[in-house]
Amino acid sequence: MSASVAQFKPSLPAIPPGLLSLIGNTPLVEVTKLDTGPCRLFLKLESANPGGSIKDRPALSMIEAAESDGRLKPGGTIIEATAGNTGLGLALVAAVKGYRLVLVIPDKMSREKVFHLKAMGAEVVMTRSDVGKGHPDYYQDLAERLARETPGAIFINQFGNPANPLAHETGTGPEIWEQMNHKVDAVVCGVGSSGTLTGLSRFFTRVSPSTELVLADPVGSILVDVVEGRAPREPGSWFVEGIGEDFVPPIADLSHVHKGYSISDGESFEAARELLREEGILAGSSSGTLLAAALRYCREQTTPKRVVSLVPDSGNKYLSKMFNDYWMADQGFIARPRQGDLRDLISRRHDEGAAVTLSPDDTLNTAYARMKLYDVSQLPVIDGKKVMGLLDESDLLLAVFDDHARFGDPVRSAMTENLETISVAAPLSELLPVFDKGHVAVVVEKDRFLGLITRIDLINHLRRKVD
Repeated sequence: MSASVAQFKPSLPAIPPGLLSLIGNTPLVEVTKLDTGPCRLFLKLESANPGGSIKDRPALSMIEAAESDGRLKPGGTIIEATAGNTGLGLALVAAVKGYRLVLVIPDKMSREKVFHLKAMGAEVVMTRSDVGKGHPDYYQDLAERLARETPGAIFINQFGNPANPLAHETGTGPEIWEQMNHKVDAVVCGVGSSGTLTGLSRFFTRVSPSTELVLADPVGSILVDVVEGRAPREPGSWFVEGIGEDFVPPIADLSHVHKGYSISDGESFEAARELLREEGILAGSSSGTLLAAALRYCREQTTPKRVVSLVPDSGNKYLSKMFNDYWMADQGFIARPRQGDLRDLISRRHDEGAAVTLSPDDTLNTAYARMKLYDVSQLPVIDGKKVMGLLDESDLLLAVFDDHARFGDPVRSAMTENLETISVAAPLSELLPVFDKGHVAVVVEKDRFLGLITRIDLINHLRRKVD
């Protein structure tokens, strides 16, 4: 190599010593396309942590604290209750450090998170999400009991562990302060375990007492009531994951919170979807709650302020839920145009290109693949605009049970042609006799296939009418 070439050879940055060294020092970006009133709004992308969420910080802090005080021995077992990303942070740290991890999670957690946890080696114990503290199936009580019953195990207890807020007091807070050049008028965050809010509150109360702490809370959580000095109402339920509580966590310090906002699931999901459309940031459901509250706060101001909020995790864990238009419509978060007939009940309309279908000449192997891919148990068989039959799991099983080679046979050889067709103009009551026979309703307009209606489609329709 010539001297001139060697002279301009770039030096490579130092390679970090292991994945855990990458926790923290996450980027901060300014929102530029959303209406922030007179304010400037900045988002700290905690989704850039190696485990994908802000919970990497307390996970590392709590495990290292347990190691330091001798409670956690080499090869020991960690047990925790988590409804959000703390489990993923613990799974990351436990995998790197070689600990067994048992996580008790409520059954509302997204499938992506559960799959992620299991892939990282965590043992998942699923429990009910519709019971409160004191019930034996409540996720925190169950985790604590498992820890008592498991030799050599510790209950990490994010809700009562002082190392949780310490991670934010010594990490997240100072990072925001430096990135904002010591000019922060307000910080908007949510409360799950309360580690983030408590840690940030302690830091900013010390270095910048004028900085306002703003709580973003799901509708149904009691924490806004506590912040605003009211007697907590009866807790409700919500779809947003990871924030909101039906009790005040033991480590919570809410005394410095200036204001709180109750944000509905629908507003949270729409804010997260808008953040992706307008700013290109794929953020999770709690991020939507925080963003919606931050935008409300910003738009209420009469003077310019520099406001910081967080993107606690990535939206890639919620692709099957709030970023799925069909899931959003099924839950009533997307209002579809009402037709006043049975089309209002069809979740996947063929005339909109949403139905998963087969042609009579497709193979049974193709039918099997589509059932697996789209997680459906029955498929209409369409020729042009006309429905020719229906193939369900039972039809497929009967066809191939005695002769596996029949997976190569055409769908027409196994489909059911005796269909329960019903006119799109028929009243709801005509669906019940169809369901009583164990069938699904094939909805047609003259001879044109529109879609299928199942029992759950009717239940979803009736439930939406209650709201």
